[in-house]
Amino acid sequence: MIRTFAAADIHGTTVVHDPATGTNHLPARPLPPGPLGLDEQEVAAWPEAMHGQLKPTAPLSMCWSPIVRCNLTCPQCLDDKRVRESTAEERRTLARHIGESGILGVDISGGEPLLLRDLPDLALAIRAGRQAVVSCTTNGWHLARRAPELAPALDAIRISLDGATEATHDAWRGAESYSRAIDGTRAAVGEGLRVQFQMVLMRSNQHEAQALLELAAQLGVGGVTFLQMLPIGEGKAIAEQQMLTDDQATAAIEALTVPDGLRVRLRTRDSADGFTVLRADGYAWRNTGGATGIAAFIPVTGPQDLHLPTARSAS
Repeated sequence: MIRTFAAADIHGTTVVHDPATGTNHLPARPLPPGPLGLDEQEVAAWPEAMHGQLKPTAPLSMCWSPIVRCNLTCPQCLDDKRVRESTAEERRTLARHIGESGILGVDISGGEPLLLRDLPDLALAIRAGRQAVVSCTTNGWHLARRAPELAPALDAIRISLDGATEATHDAWRGAESYSRAIDGTRAAVGEGLRVQFQMVLMRSNQHEAQALLELAAQLGVGGVTFLQMLPIGEGKAIAEQQMLTDDQATAAIEALTVPDGLRVRLRTRDSADGFTVLRADGYAWRNTGGATGIAAFIPVTGPQDLHLPTARSAS
C-alpha cells in the first residue's frame, strides 16, 4: 500500500515518520524532505529511530489536544478536564505554529477531536507547512458521519478500542460505543483512510488482544498499537488494579499470532518518555520520568516554542 509519510534531514541523517503507527524510521535509500508517498511494507522494514539517537532541534512528532470535551467518560483517561480550551482563532494560530515548527508528525487528540467542527481545517493548516503528516485519535463515535470530510485532510486515523468485543469495550466506554466505533472504522476504510486501532493494554482486556488483531484484519485496518497504561489523569485511580509491567505487556504481545499484512506495535511507558504534548490551552510540555511526569512546560506563542528539550523518544 502506498501512503503518505514525512521525511526530513536531521543532522545529515534522513528520518521518515509514519503517521499511523507514530514510529520513526531510518530509510535504506535517499529521500527528499517533506511529505511523500512510500510503500508501507518498505517503510516497516527500515530500522526504527529513537529521538535520542538523532538529537533534532524540534521533536520528531507530537500530540496536540485542542479539545478537553469528550462525549465518553473512560476511567483510564489521561486528560486534565480543568484545562481551558482555546478559541477557534487561537486553534488556527496554534495549527499554523505547528505546521511551521519542523515537526514531522502531529497526532490531533483530545478529549474527542471529532467534536470540533474545524478539525479538517486545523489538519490542513498544519499540512500547509509542507513538512508534517497529520493523524487523529478518536473514539469513533462520530466517525461514520465525518469520515468523508476528514479523509482529504488526514494522513491516518487512530481509533481507540478497549476490547475486541462489544461487552468488554462498552463496559469501559458506555453503551453503543463499540458499534459506533466499528461503524466509523468501516466508513474510514471505505474513504481510503489508513486506520490504526489503539488499545490501552490492561489486565482486564489483555485476553482479547488476539481477537483484536483478527477484527482489525477483517475490517481492513492496517495495524494495531497496544499502549501501556499510564498512571496519570483519571487512570491513576485504577492503575494498581489494571496496569501491566512493561515485561508483562511485552510477553503478551510477543505471544500473539499476527495476521498477514497487519502491523502490530507495543508502546511501552519507557518509549513514551520524552514525547511532546500541546494541550488545549496552548501550553506544551515534554513527558519525563517514564511518561509519568512533565518538563519544559511553556506557552506556545510561535513555532520555536515547540522546540522543547527532549530526552529519548518521540513516539
